[in-house]
Amino acid sequence: MALGGSCALLRGVPGAGKSDLALRFLFLPPEAMAARPVLIADDQVILRREGDYVVASCPAPLAGRIEVRGAGIARIDAFATEARLLLIADMDGSGDQPRFPRDWQWETVLGVPVRRIVLNPFELSAPVKLALALQNMLEDPQIN
Repeated sequence: MALGGSCALLRGVPGAGKSDLALRFLFLPPEAMAARPVLIADDQVILRREGDYVVASCPAPLAGRIEVRGAGIARIDAFATEARLLLIADMDGSGDQPRFPRDWQWETVLGVPVRRIVLNPFELSAPVKLALALQNMLEDPQIN
């Protein structure tokens, strides 16, 4: 999922709510954010290092497509071919996320530190939380 050329990688086991969260994120009102929400990839993502950054892209046959549980594969007009990876969002539907994390969590991806958060994808506010996390990272270069 991306905003303004930067993206978040949603991780979780099958059925964890990644695609559901992605769909709700895609349909957030673009005027409320720094950029239009777009899909980079669903199900498979290609990560490569470019200098000091990790870039996420989609295998060509999957571009602009997302799996919609119960409805099959859907075409999405709001997609981009690649974006800089700024955030990893791990899905956790347990509701055990801390109200205010004490420390930022980081994970190394291809030798590059990437901020990590945990989201309950089934909370109504989850797509907004994802958008705010990405948007805040875009606006504050000290975060990443």
